[in-house]
Amino acid sequence: MRKLKWGISLLLIGSLIGLAGCAEESAADEQKKGKEAVQEKEKEEEKANEDAKVEEQAEKEKEKEEVKPVVVNVIDPNTKEVIKTFTPAEMGFGSNDEKYKAELEKWARETARGTDTKPGYDQRMILDKIGPDGKIIKGQPEIILEESELVEKILDSSVSGGDIELPLYVTESGYSPEDVPRLNEVVVASYTTYFNSGVAGRTKNIELSAEAINNIILGEGDHFSFNTTVGPSDAAHGYQPAEEAVNGKLVMGIGGGICQTSSTLFNAVDKVRVSYVEKHHHSVTVGYVPKGRDATVSYGGKDFRFKNTTGIPLLVKTHFGNGVLTIELRTSKEYEGMLKKAI
Repeated sequence: MRKLKWGISLLLIGSLIGLAGCAEESAADEQKKGKEAVQEKEKEEEKANEDAKVEEQAEKEKEKEEVKPVVVNVIDPNTKEVIKTFTPAEMGFGSNDEKYKAELEKWARETARGTDTKPGYDQRMILDKIGPDGKIIKGQPEIILEESELVEKILDSSVSGGDIELPLYVTESGYSPEDVPRLNEVVVASYTTYFNSGVAGRTKNIELSAEAINNIILGEGDHFSFNTTVGPSDAAHGYQPAEEAVNGKLVMGIGGGICQTSSTLFNAVDKVRVSYVEKHHHSVTVGYVPKGRDATVSYGGKDFRFKNTTGIPLLVKTHFGNGVLTIELRTSKEYEGMLKKAI
């Protein structure tokens, strides 16, 4: 009996020891789980902090973008290069719009017409010409940079910025190559002046300038410039010393006499309907045309310019020799009846 009691006691003690062991294991598990939970929470907090930093950095970048100044880039449509960048706000846009527009207009004018040191985009038409072999010698088209349109394009883009292209307009000569062989058929206007062929320098200058405009094709709507067509009347181009009118006096100068060519041309084209762009009188009376019927020129200065508004293409023909200069305007028989005469 005593042995039985002792066995039961041992069994109870063993059970209690087992329960104590389980309790210790359970407490260890709980401690481990708690530690893992703390670590997980720390990771979540660390990730939240990193996300906050990323978001904060994004906000800063966004703020930088928002305060980035508005710029307008002006692009050459031919080369696709940026030729000018404007920062409207720094130039007064929004605070002094009149000043801003005035600066744009000044830049547009210089860009179109050029400066003393840099050529502009505007380019006068150099008219095509019939060569000695009957083939066409190509000139160059007229190119105009529309200044007012350019300014408006920049102003429109000054609010949000962006790229704009220069508004360049190119005009080719207004005739058909198929008409060229027939443009010599009929004379529709002509004028003749006389000179003293014994004055060698002046005679040579008239001859050179007359030859320069001979066989020039005046297409419908074309602009003619005497200075552009004839070029420099200097010694390098064969021109010689002769009397010329300067400030109301006759003085010796290289190229004297070319104004007789320009004046003879004026009196010929004045018989048909053209629109004059530029024309000047001499400071003295000249003897080869009636008073007020002259057209003085000076390369780099005064020019004789007009637009062919006759409605048809014309051919300029010059005849020089024995003290006589005759300039004719010719066209084809087909176009003769369509010619608009001077009013």
